[in-house]
Amino acid sequence: KMIKKAVLPVAGLGTRFLPASKATPKEMLPIIDKPLVQYAVEEAINAGINEIIFITSPEKNSIKNHFDKNEEIESRLIKSGKDDMVKKLNPDIFSNITFYYVNQETQNGLGDAILHAESIIKNEDFAVLLPDDLFFSKRSCLSQLIDIYNEKKSSVIAVNKIDKENIHKYGVIKPGKVSDVFINVQDIVEKPSYKDAPSDIAVCGRYVLTSSIFNHLKATDFDKNGEIQLTDAIRSLIKDEEVLACLYKGEKFDCGSKKGFVHATIALALRDESISEDIKKIIKDII
Repeated sequence: KMIKKAVLPVAGLGTRFLPASKATPKEMLPIIDKPLVQYAVEEAINAGINEIIFITSPEKNSIKNHFDKNEEIESRLIKSGKDDMVKKLNPDIFSNITFYYVNQETQNGLGDAILHAESIIKNEDFAVLLPDDLFFSKRSCLSQLIDIYNEKKSSVIAVNKIDKENIHKYGVIKPGKVSDVFINVQDIVEKPSYKDAPSDIAVCGRYVLTSSIFNHLKATDFDKNGEIQLTDAIRSLIKDEEVLACLYKGEKFDCGSKKGFVHATIALALRDESISEDIKKIIKDII
């Protein structure tokens, strides 16, 4: 078994970024010169994925347009002597990737979004990447999960430690046996209060899931907000098979929030050799 398919849920309304997200999907908002969703797609491809399944909505055609090869602009760039820009426009790593676009007509939660991919995933194990979470590390977050999957052939979820003020925003695991590489997950709870949280270890937006998750998603009830939660399905899955967690080693930016989006933009700008010195001066001037 190899992980070759990845699901990227991108159907959300992006209300925290209105009015910018009114006409432009929040996943297409740029971090410097690259849309947020492209970072997740590149992470998936570099981890060995060759099929990307976007769970999207009819209003988000720009995501498909972005990943389709644009031969018209490519031709104009070549005629203008800007050959070096072609690889930015149409990156080589996209050339052998199959992209699927599945509409989620009603946003009924992350679990429902993943269910929309079942007809393409079939009985294969697969990855899930939430583009709002932007990761940077020597070995990517998804690659760290796949390393564990390749050894154990179990579902693996990325986790990190969260301070008590923010624990209520995440799915939180109850850890069992801990090894140098992974944690056995005994239980998982969706968005608990700090006093009810089973630990300070929260799920972040990368998963490798066995195909049996689909049966658990179908059996999961809607929550009080009318959504099917992936966390609830994983909680059910734990009763049938081993689920592991990987304590992610690296940086994480929550770009689903304005604070995290700006943080990521500043951090990447300071690493971009073409603008970093200017950005440092701008920051000093502002301060």
